[in-house]
Amino acid sequence: MPQETPNSEDAGAPSEAAPIQVMVIAVTPFQQNCSLIWDPATMRGAVIDPGGDIDRIQAAIAKQGVTVEKIVLTHGHIDHVGGAADLASALDVKVEGPHEADQPLIDRVANQAVEFGIEGAKPVSPDRWMVEGDVVEIAGRSFDVLHCPGHSPGHLVYIDKELRFAISGDVLFAGSVGRTDLPGGDHDALIRSIKEKLLPLGDDISFLPGHGQASTFGHERESNPFLA
Repeated sequence: MPQETPNSEDAGAPSEAAPIQVMVIAVTPFQQNCSLIWDPATMRGAVIDPGGDIDRIQAAIAKQGVTVEKIVLTHGHIDHVGGAADLASALDVKVEGPHEADQPLIDRVANQAVEFGIEGAKPVSPDRWMVEGDVVEIAGRSFDVLHCPGHSPGHLVYIDKELRFAISGDVLFAGSVGRTDLPGGDHDALIRSIKEKLLPLGDDISFLPGHGQASTFGHERESNPFLA
């Protein structure tokens, strides 16, 4: 299990016993869980879904003393990708993910920025699109890539099976699931992604969602009303 620090304001020192450490930085008016994940032994890591407020993200990176090696995206919605281009430029790192099926969503980011009043959000051109079966390295760990459409056509979930830890983006939440009333949404596909790809991996897997609190697949299997 990674050690988690809830946000940049009360982040503690990394635990040497934890293989990775996770800091959640809530960004944009949507309070999206941008996460800074790093190896406390090497202090090298990645930023997941920098949707905006990159000054806050950079402050968190500096406070923890992490060398960011890459940016990883779960999907193409504005609150997850809106700050990726500027952050990648500022840190001189590459952007990996999501699946190329989310290109149309990324192309709409500038228009969505005006619609939702999110200053500075802009499209990003990923250096690497990913597909199911790929492996992405995050903080020195190998995460398997699962294509889990439904919330968006190109949504990816990243799982470290050894640590029993998943980055679920907006597919699955504590007590809820991703909305499917946005362009490209498909509720039936979303539920299939959860029931056929995520839950079979094991009840003990903890996951960090794109919004709200962390949970486990087992807890959601038993109590999530959308999975009944």
